[in-house]
Amino acid sequence: MFGKLKSRPDWQIALAMTGMLRVFYSAAAAAFLPFLHPDPVVIHSNELAENLPAPYGLYYALLGIWERFDTLWYLRIAKRGYDLPMAVIFYPLYPAAIRLVSELIPPMAAALLVSTVAAFFSFWGLLRLVESERAAGDRIYPLLVLAVWPSSFVLFAGYAESLTLSLIVWAVVWARDSRWELATLCGILAGLTRPSGVLVAIPLFILAWRSRRARSLLVVLTPLGLLGYWGWLRWSGRLSVVAAYRTYQGATLAPPWASLAEATRLIVGHGDALLAVKLVLVTLAVVFSLRHEVRFEDKLFALAMTVQMLMYTGRPLLGGPRYVLPMYPAFLSLGGYAARRCSGKQFGFYLGCLGLLNLAWMWAFLKWSLVL
Repeated sequence: MFGKLKSRPDWQIALAMTGMLRVFYSAAAAAFLPFLHPDPVVIHSNELAENLPAPYGLYYALLGIWERFDTLWYLRIAKRGYDLPMAVIFYPLYPAAIRLVSELIPPMAAALLVSTVAAFFSFWGLLRLVESERAAGDRIYPLLVLAVWPSSFVLFAGYAESLTLSLIVWAVVWARDSRWELATLCGILAGLTRPSGVLVAIPLFILAWRSRRARSLLVVLTPLGLLGYWGWLRWSGRLSVVAAYRTYQGATLAPPWASLAEATRLIVGHGDALLAVKLVLVTLAVVFSLRHEVRFEDKLFALAMTVQMLMYTGRPLLGGPRYVLPMYPAFLSLGGYAARRCSGKQFGFYLGCLGLLNLAWMWAFLKWSLVL
């Protein structure tokens, strides 16, 4: 099947991958439902869990089962705005998109639709980036690695990761094509999706510097999305994002090595196996992002994402594998390496291992036993 896909145009490959994964994750969630049996105490210890849909019926199997953790916050912001202090942690573009689409369909369906469409553009953009790499190997390999990456199911859940990844990837695509207006627009919007979105300014600035064209100066506007949101929080008298993390998440700003030291202490001293898996996955992504064939600007982007991920102590690497998802150089490099060095059976084995871990992550997420 994948052999036939390789000859198709990029957008058709992306559409096929998106459709297959949307159906697969929706079917898997519905199949998990009879066996989940989450602890009600655990559920109601989470924020905004007081008005969840009843766990039965077709609606719940298809939509309600995805109402977990951060998704509840995005749905609330889409409906009521930033009416609770902790809500400022969740950046505004994704809930704004949910609100717009929910004029036509139920909010949870709108959230999944926005994520699914964004996943399509993420895959399409990655294929465009693969084409621009001289030693990228088989172009479908990075998509397959991304599709099975542990926690990658959130690209099709009510989370902002697919929207962030799509805007970052297309900002870089447009910049490499010298379409600076579109690159800047995507960069600005990326800064309104997640904190990591603004980091796309790094490759954009470097590409603009190399171009030596006056029009490329537009990319200096890229941080305006993030800065505009922060400015609005200050103007409206709300908590800053940093203060909200400290107050409601128990996470304080610290040097990256402090977070690594805390993670190491918990792994070695307390036997935290899940944290060890997270650290291995993040390390794998970073190491492949720094390989010699990766472009200089992409390496800097990956390093900046890693530093940002490690800047909080209190809950080290809480969303580590999920936060890696917008790190496009890791998947381009992993896919290229697999295409060059792995046989079909070896690659299938590695994909299977990552895919099983991804499904285990999804199971724990749906069971309310794992905060991503």
